[in-house]
Amino acid sequence: MVLQVSDPSLVVLCGPAGSGKSTFARRHFQDTAIVSSDRCRAMIADDEADLRVSPDAFELFHTIIEMRVRRHRLTVADSTALQPEARATLRQIARRGRVPVIAVLFDVPEATCLAWDHRRDRQVGQSVIHQQWDRFQQALRTIRDEGFDQVVIVSENELATTRVQIVNSK
Repeated sequence: MVLQVSDPSLVVLCGPAGSGKSTFARRHFQDTAIVSSDRCRAMIADDEADLRVSPDAFELFHTIIEMRVRRHRLTVADSTALQPEARATLRQIARRGRVPVIAVLFDVPEATCLAWDHRRDRQVGQSVIHQQWDRFQQALRTIRDEGFDQVVIVSENELATTRVQIVNSK
């Protein structure tokens, strides 16, 4: 699959922990374009796993995204984006910045997410992944009606072969 991404745009990655979002982002986008909620937690508390700082981390996450979008920079929002409200906030940022917003969903089996989580340094665990995977199933059913300019679903089999083609629209 070839995923065409216009530059500028906001690319919203959506999927449970362990589904390959961050790896996909690092493989296909410039490091400076990727805004990670985990990284924002680490910037505030020196620990990506410190959920106590999540409110501040997401304020920073949204602020950085807003600043990049306002400057018409290609931006990748790397978080789970499993709650409809989280996706709505990101769509609103894109609309204010007048850039297209693309949802990329990582449709990876729960067992694969668990296996990939087990190999990571910072594991979130089975119960968290199970809850996130259930929320992701709901997102799969509703996201096409949420107002994204483009919705792309990437399966586990497509992760390794998907290419991102960045199309300059400046």
